[in-house]
Amino acid sequence: MTTVPSYTPSLWVRVCHALPRLDLTMQMRDNIFVPDSWEYQQTLLVLSSLSAIALVISLLVVLSFLIHYCCCHRDGSTGHGYGGKKGRGICCVTWVAVAAVTLVAIGIGFYGNSEANDGMYQLTSSLLTANYTLASIDLLVNTITGLQLSVSGPLTTMEELFTGSKPFLVSTRNCRRLSDNVISLISSISLAHICCMWCLCVCLHCRWLSYVLLLLLDLIVCLFILLGLAKQARWLLILMTVLAWLALFLSWGSLGLETATVVVSRPRKTVMVSGARTAEMKDVLDYYLTCSRRMNSPFQQLLTQSQRALSNIHTHLSSLDRNALTQFPKAEKSLREVQQILNSTEGNFHQLVALLNCRGLNKDYIDSLKGLCYDGMEGLLYLSLYSFLSALAFTAILCSLPGAWRSFPSESEEYEDSDSESEDPFTSHQARRQTASGSQRGAMTPFYNYPGAGWTPPFSSAPPLP
Repeated sequence: MTTVPSYTPSLWVRVCHALPRLDLTMQMRDNIFVPDSWEYQQTLLVLSSLSAIALVISLLVVLSFLIHYCCCHRDGSTGHGYGGKKGRGICCVTWVAVAAVTLVAIGIGFYGNSEANDGMYQLTSSLLTANYTLASIDLLVNTITGLQLSVSGPLTTMEELFTGSKPFLVSTRNCRRLSDNVISLISSISLAHICCMWCLCVCLHCRWLSYVLLLLLDLIVCLFILLGLAKQARWLLILMTVLAWLALFLSWGSLGLETATVVVSRPRKTVMVSGARTAEMKDVLDYYLTCSRRMNSPFQQLLTQSQRALSNIHTHLSSLDRNALTQFPKAEKSLREVQQILNSTEGNFHQLVALLNCRGLNKDYIDSLKGLCYDGMEGLLYLSLYSFLSALAFTAILCSLPGAWRSFPSESEEYEDSDSESEDPFTSHQARRQTASGSQRGAMTPFYNYPGAGWTPPFSSAPPLP
């Protein structure tokens, strides 16, 4: 099976399809696209299960950190693990790094979602164009068949008029036989439409919208966690922790789905040809998907026979026009009607021949391939990278939240801070400490309250009493 000319798969496509395939028994399988085969479905299950294994590892890591903070990481002097300057510095660096990775992952996700949407749009638009071409072919086939059936009445009238002339009657009957032959030949041309295009468009739109919502969820969780840490709002951190768990599960799940989708997306025409059930359908798909000059159209014989039949009908009608009208002038109206129908049939026939050429449908197929395997594949790879980075970032967030929670002040510390904030804001911290220490020692009695032997009254400018 040859590849499609004028199309070269990208490097990422070749790399993805060169990946080894393993089934549930860990045996190597080939990469032939057989979606109905259980062996092929096993390879997809194995690829999707890798993200499930990574999810289990993430859960174990988060659980180990929770046990570490709850049981082993206690600071008796401060009551929390980030009491010192060094601990606060490490916590700050950790959260800055986690936030940076999360924001980078979200940016990659938005770009990948846009690229994937562009590729899917090109795919659907090309398939819709191909579907329109197939619908036009069916319309022309039905039109030609209807026109040929409409000549039955005029030919019957001509046969009644030519009853006394055997040569003219034979020519008229030959026209009827050839017309029936054209109907049978043209009716055998049938091309299946691309079904479920509406469902495909709806699914692609839902895919784009779901990724936008997932990206917004990640962004909101990241920003509000930072806000909760800055404001030390416990209720906000509790809510964002629940959403972070949800984002972690969605990230690993989307990674498994994207991995399977990247592997399923195939750049070769064997995808569609392998779905054909008969040899005739395979030949038709092979012709339109390859469009090689060395290949003949599977409808070539039918079209040639139909063209010859129409030419013979035209010859018989020309003979009757030259010879029969002089003897049977009443047959002129029916003969002109048959000639008009024949001219319309030939015009529609030439349009049908042009549409049945492989160039138009092959161009639509190439455009759909480029949309799927270039922009679409690149977008899926970026989305896979986003899912992986966001899953790692949310794993780090869930591991770091217990330590950040323990660094918050307790209720007694918050009460003391509120009391100190209610004091005079213009009093310095040193004066407050001195006032507090003085209040603990008690009030000192003034020096002049203790009279002694050498006590003299304080100097005064007032005159002495008499």
